[in-house]
Amino acid sequence: MQKPKDVSTRGTEVRPSVQITGVSASATSQAAPLTQQADHQGNSMAEERHSLQSLSIRISKAKSIITNKVAPVVITYNCREEFQIHDKIQSANYSLGRISEMLPEHYLVLGEFFMVQDVYNGADVLNTTKSCGAPNFRKVKGNYPLFGMGQPSLRGFKQVLQRLQNDKYEEVIFICVREEPVVFFHIDEDFIPYTPRRRENLHENLHDLDKGLSAVQMELSIQKELCDLAKLTENMLYVYNDIEHFKDEPQRIKILSEEDIYTTEEVYKRPLFSQPLHRYYRLPLPMEGAPMEERFDEFVKILRENPNLSMMRDTSRPLPALLFSCQVGVGRTNFGLILGALVLHHLQGASQNPSSEEVQNSEHKLDFKVIQLLVSRLPKGQQVLKEVDDAIAMCSEMHDIKDAVYENKLKLEGMGEDYQIQESSATGYFLQQTLQSLERYLYLIVFNAYLHDQFPQAFPRSFSEWMCMNAWIYRQLANVNSLEFSAPASLITDGIRVLVSSEFLVTDLLSTAKEMKVANFRRVSKMALYGAGQPCSETLSVVLSYLTDHRRGHSGILWINLQEELALEGNGQMFTPREPGYLEEPISVWVQHPRQLQELELAMKENILRSEKWLEVITEQEKQMRILSSCHTVEELFIHQKSIYPCLTYQRIPLSECCAPKEEVFDRLLEAMKCSLAHEPCCAFVFNCLDGKDRTTAAMVIATLTLWHVNGFPECEDEEIVSVPDAKYTKGEFEVVMQVVRLLPNGHRVKREVDTALDLVSETMTPMHYHLREIIISTYRQIRTAKSEADAHWLRLRSLQYLERYIYLILFNCYLHLEKKDSWRRSFSHWMHQVAAKAGIYTILNHLGFSEFENLEDSLMARLRFRWLPHTVQSIPMRGDLI
Repeated sequence: MQKPKDVSTRGTEVRPSVQITGVSASATSQAAPLTQQADHQGNSMAEERHSLQSLSIRISKAKSIITNKVAPVVITYNCREEFQIHDKIQSANYSLGRISEMLPEHYLVLGEFFMVQDVYNGADVLNTTKSCGAPNFRKVKGNYPLFGMGQPSLRGFKQVLQRLQNDKYEEVIFICVREEPVVFFHIDEDFIPYTPRRRENLHENLHDLDKGLSAVQMELSIQKELCDLAKLTENMLYVYNDIEHFKDEPQRIKILSEEDIYTTEEVYKRPLFSQPLHRYYRLPLPMEGAPMEERFDEFVKILRENPNLSMMRDTSRPLPALLFSCQVGVGRTNFGLILGALVLHHLQGASQNPSSEEVQNSEHKLDFKVIQLLVSRLPKGQQVLKEVDDAIAMCSEMHDIKDAVYENKLKLEGMGEDYQIQESSATGYFLQQTLQSLERYLYLIVFNAYLHDQFPQAFPRSFSEWMCMNAWIYRQLANVNSLEFSAPASLITDGIRVLVSSEFLVTDLLSTAKEMKVANFRRVSKMALYGAGQPCSETLSVVLSYLTDHRRGHSGILWINLQEELALEGNGQMFTPREPGYLEEPISVWVQHPRQLQELELAMKENILRSEKWLEVITEQEKQMRILSSCHTVEELFIHQKSIYPCLTYQRIPLSECCAPKEEVFDRLLEAMKCSLAHEPCCAFVFNCLDGKDRTTAAMVIATLTLWHVNGFPECEDEEIVSVPDAKYTKGEFEVVMQVVRLLPNGHRVKREVDTALDLVSETMTPMHYHLREIIISTYRQIRTAKSEADAHWLRLRSLQYLERYIYLILFNCYLHLEKKDSWRRSFSHWMHQVAAKAGIYTILNHLGFSEFENLEDSLMARLRFRWLPHTVQSIPMRGDLI
């Protein structure tokens, strides 16, 4: 059976320039024809007289009426009221347009949209419009009173309600899950649904309405404007039914008043007066991907408002019928039905589930790593997963979410040569489709876990609040795209990627390469803390000799490599793999354990040595072809040096660039330092990333705070008075930071200690002009002078990541203070989720931003869900498989 799809919403968003107020519908309105303007000027006085004659104002109240070229002004006898009367629709305020030169010109809705019949031919696969009243009307398998359908007309909706009544469903909860605006025109004794579309995308609905008006508000604006437009064209409007062949298009329909145009709410709420047990809700769901947390909150609010859907329900009463509807009753309706099935499962238990004979689960088992990790950490994870799979199977007559994930993955893996789809690469398109369908499945699992926890308690927390209490889920979901982990080891030898030397990628701002053989080598004053760029074998020999000489004499050295990307030494020079067209873009590899990075590097090394090929390498001077006769992984370099310097210990703790370290990274750094200090109290600590700058500095600050808690804090000097513009922001006193500080015990002291550590570490790198706190406001200020929207977006993201990192350093220092009495037996991760989360820290981080300067609701990056995803300046080609 061919399954219809809702009209795609990709690329069709409501432009922010559209003005939806009164009679002004477009910021770029097109003037009316010259003849209309002339008629308007010539008859203005006559029209004013007509307006005055038709005015329904009691003569006794009007002291005087003043006419003018705009509109009459009425002043009452008591001189307390003065108002102007606008009953003339100004045609110049509206835009004219046509779909093609062959079709007539007419007024456009909201300045740019054409009204198109909503449900297209062929959408009703189940052929239920005539018999039931709506396209694709059906009941789910089993005994649950769950129904789905496509968009009906007014008469069709009444027919659906009558059918449910005939089937003995006294109470009906109808949930419209459309996010796009829909209006209904009075045609042939019925009201037929139409939607506004843009000329270049007549098959696509509007979307991204959350950025401005809601669908309900937009429908009211459209209704008002359509009535005004009809007055300009002899009570006629132009609409389109056939957008494939445009035969006999556009159609003309007669509009005499507002009663000839209904909004969705008017169609669905009016039955309340004749059917008191009928309920209507608008729950806008996206066409693709998982809904926002607020949408789940709205669904939970529906459950709270209906006692017959609570655990305390009167079991003698039948369950209400839950009816979901979108455009054609497929994708979004299916998602709503699954939500309903999960709720009814918690209400009635597995006894009401359909038997295995009635329902067959999808034969496609989704064994993605992200699903396995999520389920392993959720309480009753396997049960939660099984219930979701059963609900999906129950509602799968028109659409199966698991099959959609599998089919999109097959298309992605079956891609040969790349091509273009909707002005983007086909590979990127199918990857996005796969990730969005997988995201829907993952959020169903998470929502069911929420139901397990909150349903028995009558939902004391909303889904949004619960997610902030369990922010580790966002960390897990951020790893949904794990392509690089499965990238072939032969990419270098196959000539797909190139090896780029550290000298090409790194600028030695501290001028240490000549003496220490490594870029940006430095030490924190009066502490055994060092930082550097990526070392090669010669570097290790020089630096270790330096650290163990008679002057420094360190008897223990812990070297921590912070790189997320792969690296190899070839012929004595350090290289990292890059895409030929994106040499500046790092290729980070997400792994569960650092050991996996070593295994990937080892596989790449063995492939290079086995191939004995000439390889393309990019050095500081030029592009070259080389055979790498010697090749070593980073760990092998340290193993060799340990045979010479037994006091050396090496660890790899990957850290993302420019971001706040994940909670587990803090754990690993602290545990590594504790173990080294326990073995050797005078141990030296060396940190390196690619360039010795961002990640190395962050780790050095963490190590500084840790050592101060172990060895004692230095005397804090009086706070320096800073006489520069916006000094408080340079000092990190942003509203969100101070909100956290006020929440923490001794918060101001905790922040002051972090600031001291930041200042101390930054002194080691003055030529870099790099300070982890001051870079926050300096990056944010660059947004105003960004050359493009993409640059501005990237700068805003970076400034938020820097801000979050600063807050995490404050939180970590607070943790060190509070948990010191127990020698930090409880990890920072557990403290964050068991203590800080309950105090509301993740809720604050979920609304992160510069509230002093902008509205946080305008940025998705203010949310954990989006900010914690991997981000790159440029999208590099996909090389691995989703696993």
